[in-house]
Amino acid sequence: MGSALAQSAAKSVDVKKIILANRTIKKAEELAVSLNCNYGTNDEAAKESRFIFLGVKPQVMADMLSGIKDILADRDSDFVLVSMAAGMSIEKIKSLAGGDYPVIRIMPNTPVSIGKGVVLCCRDSKVTDEQTEDFKCAMKSAGVLDFIDESLIDAASALSGCGPAFVYMFIEALSDGAVECGLTRSNAVNYACQTLIGSASLVLKSGKHPGELKDAVCSPKGSTIAGVHALEKNGFRNAAMDAVKSAYERTKELG
Repeated sequence: MGSALAQSAAKSVDVKKIILANRTIKKAEELAVSLNCNYGTNDEAAKESRFIFLGVKPQVMADMLSGIKDILADRDSDFVLVSMAAGMSIEKIKSLAGGDYPVIRIMPNTPVSIGKGVVLCCRDSKVTDEQTEDFKCAMKSAGVLDFIDESLIDAASALSGCGPAFVYMFIEALSDGAVECGLTRSNAVNYACQTLIGSASLVLKSGKHPGELKDAVCSPKGSTIAGVHALEKNGFRNAAMDAVKSAYERTKELG
């Protein structure tokens, strides 16, 4: 996820102002070379960065922040901690960092790397409006950037953050069905992807409820309603709802 955000940021800000760090320095170096930006250690990033993106899993956050806690405490210049750890609250980040620092909590998804992602955000009162606007500017190439209440971010990220995996499974399943009916794999994947892209775009542009658009495709005794019936018979919507709810419940456990 950190790599995807770095690729997005490199399209919006001066790459010479970006420094990448990773516990495996080779990974940071390889990505930095591809983006033409800088790489270094966690200490260097913590000393110099205005926005410090904490791109680690929740179970690693405590150890990572303990390593830069003293550096943050000694800083004279303003900075903002940007956490993408699932389920970990702003207050928990502050506690682990050892200070009442400005924190922006984000939950992005992988399509941010191509500018088609969703970045859910919430901020605490220590983050100024100027810092917020600068952050938005840096992330403008990521896709949709939406600030919401922190109480909703776990639920929203269960949809937009975990959702790409569910969509990929759906694309694969549609493609498998088409292959079974005789299409080549490459054509099946291409048609499935374009169908999802077009359908989603129509929902957004038309402003119509998805159910209304579905009904418009289902002619009496037609092939589409037969397919819809098969999906309903096999619990399609129930499975999709359970997927989001299960992801949400697991996210709450991680915090």
